[in-house]
Amino acid sequence: QVQLVESGGGLAQPGGSLRLSCAASGRLPSINAMRWYRQAPGKEREWVARTSPGWTRYADSVKGRFTISRDNAKNTVYLQMNSLKPEDTAVYYCNVLCDGSTEYWGQGTQVTVSS
Repeated sequence: QVQLVESGGGLAQPGGSLRLSCAASGRLPSINAMRWYRQAPGKEREWVARTSPGWTRYADSVKGRFTISRDNAKNTVYLQMNSLKPEDTAVYYCNVLCDGSTEYWGQGTQVTVSS
């Protein structure tokens, strides 16, 4: 059974920073990608960032402010969020893509950006 455990959410002021972590455990098949999504109140879940071997990608809304990284030895993915804006407020979800088609999701962690 695969588990994804997220941590690091909380309250930040506009312009501040937070770092999210997502640790994957269990019988993990080959990991193709580790991704972050977010869902704001009343909105659909949206993709934020992705890391695959050798490359990363970001949504335009976070490019230049967020950085995704991965520790392969720990099967952990991070999301460093800088220059936070109120519109970044959302529940952030970790997602792992395995064997090209199987996805696993974390339980989500709340990020609130407010003064």
